[in-house]
Amino acid sequence: MFIYEHQLRVRYAETDQMGYVYYGNYAAFYEVARTEMLRQTGMSYKELEEMGVMMPVLEMHTKYLQPAKYDELITIKTTIRERPSIRITFEYEIFNEAGTLLNTGTTQLVFVDMKKNRPCRPPEVFMKKMAAYFS
Repeated sequence: MFIYEHQLRVRYAETDQMGYVYYGNYAAFYEVARTEMLRQTGMSYKELEEMGVMMPVLEMHTKYLQPAKYDELITIKTTIRERPSIRITFEYEIFNEAGTLLNTGTTQLVFVDMKKNRPCRPPEVFMKKMAAYFS
């Protein structure tokens, strides 16, 4: 299992008139967290694309428990529970500075060969980096 935490401060542009994070911005928070999580392995999302592999989102589920608010420092805890194969599932928990759970979600992505536009296995170098978390 691979667990990673990323923090960011809620910007004014990400909120609605009530000062709450606009619901559509949670997808962007998930993307930031999973991109930084992948970078933590020593391989960036950009490097995967340079190898000819992209990772489009197949599914996204979100549960809003409490609102994140303007200027709060939030922590996005991202977990990969299962070894990636053709698909990879990320789980998210978003907490405020007090440690209150605000939001949960999942995204499922698929590895796609950019030349063939078909699902594929992740590059071997990626799987070697992930192996440390799933031994």
